[in-house]
Amino acid sequence: MEVQETRVQTDRVLTIPNVLSMARLVGVPLFLWLILRPEFGGPKSDGWALLVLAFSGVSDYLDGKLARRWNQISSLGRLLDPAADRLYILSTLVGLTWREILPLWLTAVLLARELVLLVMVGILRRHGYPPPQVNFLGKAATFNLMYAFPLLLLSDGSGWISSLAAIFGWAFAGWGTTLYWWAGVLYVVQVRRLIRADAMAD
Repeated sequence: MEVQETRVQTDRVLTIPNVLSMARLVGVPLFLWLILRPEFGGPKSDGWALLVLAFSGVSDYLDGKLARRWNQISSLGRLLDPAADRLYILSTLVGLTWREILPLWLTAVLLARELVLLVMVGILRRHGYPPPQVNFLGKAATFNLMYAFPLLLLSDGSGWISSLAAIFGWAFAGWGTTLYWWAGVLYVVQVRRLIRADAMAD
């Protein structure tokens, strides 16, 4: 969640918010294994995969909420939280694309945004700046995608529930992708302003 607030920041590692973020990271390979089991001759485990995603969503909310309430905002937490978000998105993209639930073009569009952000982070580091903070728009985009992916996974079946899941899943995917790129453009603008300010100062 949005733990990058102007509060006292600690260098503590073993805080409850950090433990929740670490648990989310551990869940990434588990989720990918569950979603890809049918592709390797195993039983379909989409229900368990959905539970792992649900845990990720709940813990994503709790780690930021608890960090603010208990004043446990930390340097490690600022790294773990967005890292867990991106790894879940990446693993879900890989799994759903592999199973042909997501089209390749949508995966390419979302991965291209990650590549742009990675380049921006490299530019910032070269100029001595930390990675950009997660803003509300970026979080909103992530939430939309985290709703979209389990719904699209649920749509890989038959019956009215799957049909309904497909409708809402693609709606969330559309909004999430749009917001994801919008947040990415804002990051680029932010980086350009910082670099330009540096150049003028010199």
